[in-house]
Amino acid sequence: MTSQPPAAPSNLEFKAGLLLLLMVLLIGASVLYVLYARGAFESTQTLVLIVDDSEGVRVGMDMTFAGFPIGRVRRIELGGDGNARIIVDVPSRDAHWLRESSVFTLVRGLVGNTSIKAFSGVLTDPPLLDGAERRVLVGDTNSEIPRLMGAARDLIQNLTQLTAQESELSKSLANVQAVTEKLNGPRGALGVLLGNEADSKKLVATVDRANALLARFDKLAAQADTQLFGNQGILPEARAAVAQLASALEEARTSLKKVDGILADAQAVAGNAKVATNDLGALRAEVDASLRKIEALVDEINRKWPFARETELKLP
Repeated sequence: MTSQPPAAPSNLEFKAGLLLLLMVLLIGASVLYVLYARGAFESTQTLVLIVDDSEGVRVGMDMTFAGFPIGRVRRIELGGDGNARIIVDVPSRDAHWLRESSVFTLVRGLVGNTSIKAFSGVLTDPPLLDGAERRVLVGDTNSEIPRLMGAARDLIQNLTQLTAQESELSKSLANVQAVTEKLNGPRGALGVLLGNEADSKKLVATVDRANALLARFDKLAAQADTQLFGNQGILPEARAAVAQLASALEEARTSLKKVDGILADAQAVAGNAKVATNDLGALRAEVDASLRKIEALVDEINRKWPFARETELKLP
């Protein structure tokens, strides 16, 4: 008697189909999420960038603005004019960053990385329209390497010529060394300026003689100062004589005033003429004495210090 295998559950196929359907739903949801994350269902506008060479540009790479991605390369095609046309999808929420005056650049780095960047200097300009075409400014670092190498080669060649034995720089350095040796010599900078030893000696001798003459002039000036302004000099004596002269003149002025008074009295009193005459004689003698003193004083002043003014006194 043979045994029969157990019968399979009746709902096993249903569970397997349900599991398969769930897997399909999960895969579909994942695909939809990826498409949503990549902006497949987002409203976009198209921007066409024209460039001579699209090397390094790939589909799906981002276009950045201020370091943030605002667009994605959807397709690259070759235009009828031989230029590459890069079609970029820009989300509508980020399209306000692009203006009519915006500038687009394609930069290629040394290690092959390429980036597309947008720059908008004036955000108040009109917004960029859908389907607009713009020329791209290319900055290729690799293309600058040959030029830099050529410039470096020229620089090295110029440095080699400058440092050569018979170059102008070597001659200039030799001249500088010769001038430095002259500066360190016994004549110093004077020998460098004059050029030879004989002229340097002449100039030094001339300077020494000039210093000697200046010393003599200083001595003479000191002696003249002592003779003129010293305690025993001419000017103090002349000042004293002038003071004496002023005193004598004051006495003469007083005497003349007395004479004027006596003459007035003589005219008023005619009867006292004899007395007035005697008084006039005495006063005249006094005036003559004063004048003689003044004359002697003036002679003494002329002897010590000659004056250019007229010193003669005339009686009225």
